[in-house]
Amino acid sequence: MAKKQKTIKAISKRFKTTKSGKVLKLKDGQNHFNAKDKGKKTRQKRNIQNLSQDSAKNIKKLLKLK
Repeated sequence: MAKKQKTIKAISKRFKTTKSGKVLKLKDGQNHFNAKDKGKKTRQKRNIQNLSQDSAKNIKKLLKLK
């Protein structure tokens, strides 16, 4: 009997998928050392990014989505 593949938890924590199939990701560097950043940089970090179709395809494969 074949073993089930496990989901890569690091990927599942960093990427989210929408119902329409888009893959979203938060910008990097939001966790700490933010006090030294300017206000503009802090606001830019809050935005969510859409991934390109090629990158989204690879991430979906790692998340075991079709």
